[in-house]
Amino acid sequence: ESALALPGTPRVQNPTRRAASSLFHARLARVRVVPARKMAKEDAKAKAAKAAKAVKKGGNKVKLLKKRFSPTFHRPKTLKKSRAPKYPRISVPPMCKMDQYQILKYPLTTESAMKKIEDNNTLVFVVDARATKKQIKDAVKRMYDIATAKINTLIRPDGEKKAYVRLTADYDALDVANKIGII
Repeated sequence: ESALALPGTPRVQNPTRRAASSLFHARLARVRVVPARKMAKEDAKAKAAKAAKAVKKGGNKVKLLKKRFSPTFHRPKTLKKSRAPKYPRISVPPMCKMDQYQILKYPLTTESAMKKIEDNNTLVFVVDARATKKQIKDAVKRMYDIATAKINTLIRPDGEKKAYVRLTADYDALDVANKIGII
């Protein structure tokens, strides 16, 4: 109301405000006022009791330093939480690039390779340099439906990997070579 009053006009007090003010003063009169000196005494007593308790307990002991037996300082091991990403960083898992067509490049048809086919029941392939023996074995199985007894590999001076695929007794390397189209 005082904000609405124009400057220079007499201020009229609200009757409800006057009643509330008198009620507040009546309650204030009932509250016991403690002198400041008495409050200070009570605080001092509490402080003294606290100090006596601390003396009895023996709280002020000198903390001994932790003995270190190494001249180098190693940072303490802290909690390392495993990653919990909010979304996958790669939307689709990458396709396997090393399939059987990538692993087996081509069969070798040199004279020594032909001799291996006839004498040792072994096929010779040039394969991907990163391929392992197990991968080569699986690729041969998938491509030609033949079981292999063992695989020997070597890396040629030109950087290509050569695989000697020894077939089991059930399969004949000459028949397989004819089916592939080497001979």
